[in-house]
Amino acid sequence: MNRTMAMAVLAAAWAGSVAAAPTNDATVLTTRGGPQGIGESLRRDPGAASDRAIAWLLAQQNAGGHWSNEQFPALTALPLWALARAGRADTPAARKAVDFLLSCAHENGAIYREPKEQVKGGGMPNYNTAIAMVALHLSGDSRAAPVVLKARRYVARSQHLGGDLYHGGMGYDVDTGRPYADLSNSYIAFEAMRATQSAEDLRKDGGARADLDWKAAEAFVQRTQNDARFNTATWASDDPADRGGFVYHPGQTRSGTRTNAAGVVKFRSMKGMTYAGLLSYIYAEVDRTDPRVEATINWAVSHWGLDANNRVSGGAESFDTKDEKEGLYYLLNVMSKGLAAYGQDVFHPAGREPFHWRTQMVEALVSLQKTDPKTGQGFWINEVGRYWESDPVLVTSYALIALQMALGG
Repeated sequence: MNRTMAMAVLAAAWAGSVAAAPTNDATVLTTRGGPQGIGESLRRDPGAASDRAIAWLLAQQNAGGHWSNEQFPALTALPLWALARAGRADTPAARKAVDFLLSCAHENGAIYREPKEQVKGGGMPNYNTAIAMVALHLSGDSRAAPVVLKARRYVARSQHLGGDLYHGGMGYDVDTGRPYADLSNSYIAFEAMRATQSAEDLRKDGGARADLDWKAAEAFVQRTQNDARFNTATWASDDPADRGGFVYHPGQTRSGTRTNAAGVVKFRSMKGMTYAGLLSYIYAEVDRTDPRVEATINWAVSHWGLDANNRVSGGAESFDTKDEKEGLYYLLNVMSKGLAAYGQDVFHPAGREPFHWRTQMVEALVSLQKTDPKTGQGFWINEVGRYWESDPVLVTSYALIALQMALGG
């Protein structure tokens, strides 16, 4: 799609059903012409699943307005994000969540809390700020606007623009002073900047609009694409099994490696990062006919599946993962957002039956929801707890947003 089409096509979903939220954000998440093939009968069960999940989230909110671990504001921002998209922005629970997030804002624009104990990544200010600013923006709360504007400046300043392989990307904490960025942090920051860019219309400080260096961002994304046609790194693959997918950062994959006939170690592509790469190209306004985007979607379609995030096998291959379901709900979340943004509902993989991704996503999420026998409320949790997916608040928020995206809401 060209830039004008991308701006129009990807605008509406951040507004979603939140009447108070700005509606002119560009290059964000929506569908192209609405979801096709999801009829009323299919919507009935996911609608009930969504209602059960919202009730469960509301019951889990703490008196102080936060969810889960108050040391990480993103764990409150994600439920607020889901509630806002469900039309629950103007509710006591949402307002209490906004209050909490505002209390986590720093003068430099970051939205995070210093951890009580030393942990890897510190308070993860970039990650928490990016997710929190989206939730605050979606809330439509007028008190949030100046905080979102300061957060945009913070995220823009946090883009790594050093002359190295991480140039253009985002890491957990710019203040560490070390060159580092990864595709997961980067896509989340890119998403936040696109999702909140209409807030710039409210800027009254007389300063220039805050934004990223999007060409540098695009170049970073390309350096994480596992495709020797576009990436000169020695690890980039020309094997059809991996060509076109993505890795975690320009020096690491978490799906293992293989050694080719020449003795060169090649990275295997990661499902979750491939959809993060797809979204990142879209946010950078790369045309969907660009060969890098086509390679991305081709890999995603040829490796379609909703039951696992990783490929795990024995032999000489090296894997960073011990279980194929590690990060499963992260995958479902980024997958729904990526395919909704790409704007195609039915895919035709070579040698396989066509599939309607929205239908399969909805059916999978409904089947995976667990019900509290005492309350009838619903939630999701991953039996494999890596990447914090043993936290049902995090996982339920991921799943609820994924369900909303799949339903086109």
